[in-house]
Amino acid sequence: MLFNYFKIAFRNLAKNKVYSFINIGGLAVGMSVAILIGLWIYDELSYNKSHKNYDSIAQIRSLGTDPNTGITRSGPALQFPIGTTLKNNYKHYFKHVLLAFWIGDYTLSLSNEKYPKRGEFIDGDVIDMLSLKMLKGSAASLQDPHSIILSSSTAKAIFGSHDPINKNMKIDNRMDVVVRGVYEDLPKNNRFSEVQFFSPWSLWVSSNDWVKSCENQWENSSFNVYVQLHPNVSVEQANAGLKGFYDKNAPKEIAKDWRKYNPGIFLYPMKQWHLYSEFKEGKVAGGRITFVWLFGIVGIFVLLLACINFMNLSTARSEKRAKEVGIRKAIGSVRVQLIQQFLSESFLVVLFAFALAIGFVILALPWFNNLADKDMSVPFTNPVFWGISMAFIIFTASLAGMYPAFYLSSFQPVKVLKGTFKLGRFSSLPRKVLVVVQFTVSVVLIVGTIVVYQQIQHARNRPVGYNREGLIKVSLNDPNYQGKQDVIKNQLIATGMIENLALSSSPMTEIWSNAGGYNWKGKDPELASDFAVINVTHDFGKLVDWKIKEGRDFSRAYATDSNAIIINETAAKYLGLKNPVGEFITNLDEGGNESWQIIGVVKDLVMQSPYDPVKRSFYFLDPKYVDVSQMIIKIKPSISASEALPKIEAVFREIVPSALFDYKFVDQQYGNKFDQEERIGKLASFFALLAIFISCLGLFGLASFVAEQRTKEIGIRKVLGASVTSLWQMLSKDFVVLVVISCLVATPIAYYFMSQWLTKYNYHTEISWWIFVVTGLGALSITLLTVSYQAVKAALMNPIKSLKTE
Repeated sequence: MLFNYFKIAFRNLAKNKVYSFINIGGLAVGMSVAILIGLWIYDELSYNKSHKNYDSIAQIRSLGTDPNTGITRSGPALQFPIGTTLKNNYKHYFKHVLLAFWIGDYTLSLSNEKYPKRGEFIDGDVIDMLSLKMLKGSAASLQDPHSIILSSSTAKAIFGSHDPINKNMKIDNRMDVVVRGVYEDLPKNNRFSEVQFFSPWSLWVSSNDWVKSCENQWENSSFNVYVQLHPNVSVEQANAGLKGFYDKNAPKEIAKDWRKYNPGIFLYPMKQWHLYSEFKEGKVAGGRITFVWLFGIVGIFVLLLACINFMNLSTARSEKRAKEVGIRKAIGSVRVQLIQQFLSESFLVVLFAFALAIGFVILALPWFNNLADKDMSVPFTNPVFWGISMAFIIFTASLAGMYPAFYLSSFQPVKVLKGTFKLGRFSSLPRKVLVVVQFTVSVVLIVGTIVVYQQIQHARNRPVGYNREGLIKVSLNDPNYQGKQDVIKNQLIATGMIENLALSSSPMTEIWSNAGGYNWKGKDPELASDFAVINVTHDFGKLVDWKIKEGRDFSRAYATDSNAIIINETAAKYLGLKNPVGEFITNLDEGGNESWQIIGVVKDLVMQSPYDPVKRSFYFLDPKYVDVSQMIIKIKPSISASEALPKIEAVFREIVPSALFDYKFVDQQYGNKFDQEERIGKLASFFALLAIFISCLGLFGLASFVAEQRTKEIGIRKVLGASVTSLWQMLSKDFVVLVVISCLVATPIAYYFMSQWLTKYNYHTEISWWIFVVTGLGALSITLLTVSYQAVKAALMNPIKSLKTE
């Protein structure tokens, strides 16, 4: 019986090739989108799960409330003593407590060869905590304070086929290390996948005097702390035990002074790092999980669009199958058997569509991986994949075939065989509703895509307060740079390739240092005094072309500028000084003995996220190059980068041959801040285009059916003098009305959801009315193009052919 069902189903598919192509093609596209989104969601949900201790690993974060604004903030930057205190006083909660510095760019040297690599300095127990798979070495490989372990790809890139173990290397030409291990590369969907080497925290401490000085400092928040819980300890228990941490462990004077901020620390579990990375009022408030839900819903709706095509075409052609149903019922078929027959047809269509969809996915996956910045593959060898696929096929077949099966099997055999069977004036209403649903989804997706791109463009057009054109950044990590900055500057200017250069303690697109403890005239004792701190050289402002709003820039003509400070607009407003130029800023942490005079106010420089407010910032002059490690160089506008860079590199190699010349374009670094939004926009536009394609495919099928169904009517109208234009209008009118209704339904839905999405950005665009107008006109144009082919074809048909049977 089952075989007979499939044989009849196959014959029906072969008999109606056009409709079979539309059904199978539409379902294949919808299923391929659902599979791609499913792979993407699985990759997102499995982030960091390659670590065996995934459920017990956490990062320590701090939180505090600004007494002036009442806003609670949280961050990962912690004081050095926190790690030491957790190790000594809270060991009953934690199996491991690891102090670490930020993942950063370093230069690995082997003999005379230099390699720019990303690395992290962290306590040696990282191997056990992250369950790194050691290909060479052991879990104790980082116990040696001068050791380093390399990822397998890094080891291969540096040593090739040679054994790297016990080979001597240097980090930034100042830290001597010995390779003690090689670990298997971590998957791309891992927080530490960008790390190409680990080296001990103790080496970082011993190699940096400023870090040593922080060992007992509770005022400097510059470090990370990771923990692993004991098996019998939960995150909630540990957080409860950490309440009142500063009151219990910080020096009494500091703890008393900080009580106004209600400070604390808490565990941020690894399971939340990727999907719940946004914080509001010091608590987790979402993140990429929003996109997981969003694309999951999009996948379901795109699949639904394809299923709607199947339902519409199956029910639209019901008259052609009415006699088949009548005869089957007359010779004894019961309704259940007919339902099974129609569901078997649906299953066969979906099975063919799934096979085609897998082919589409294999072809599209390399492009999709590049678009989504993923490393996904179809897990053909995983039995779970095939189990889910079978469930997916059955679900899709049921979704697409259930309504047509029950609808077609409900026909009365007496009416059908007597020829009195009529579908009725409302028989097409369900199909119209489904078409409206299709285009509503498509219009919402299109509006969403336009808003995403508008938000990106809005942020790109935000005034950044300086000129990025021609700026490159070179990190001066090698100690041999010290004392040679002026020599480099003079020789670079002599090449004629650059306008000038300056040095800074932070790159142009980041802020690396924040400090507190400042006082000024009229300051409220309860007001927070933390500011972003950037040390710069004399030519910095002129080089980046910042805009002086009040006062003046740093100048070599004033020897007193070594005790001067320039502040940004946000800082000026925060200080509350009517005329800030000439006032003094005092550092209370130094006992009030150190002070700087404000000589200028500059317009805000956007150095961090273009979507967030600018931090209140202090710019200090550092003429002796003590705390500046970032060289900012401006290439002459008349000279191309390809011409200038080789000559710039030659100067660096000549003066500091031990250093790696590793440069980055400032405009590219700024552009990287839009990567996530651009990626989401591209994915959304991809899915929106496919949704439109599927909807148009269904419209094409329905239009061809309507044209076929009304062939004789069209012939009569032509004989009576109807023009091609009037016939085209008659056949297109119903579809246009449906699309207009779709646009009206989609507009408030799209506006609501995109408004909610925009609220997550402090600096965001407004949703303009023209977006809905353009989208609506676009949807109407696509509809007319899709329907017109069949409408015009039917209108141009010779009426003799359509009426000769009458």
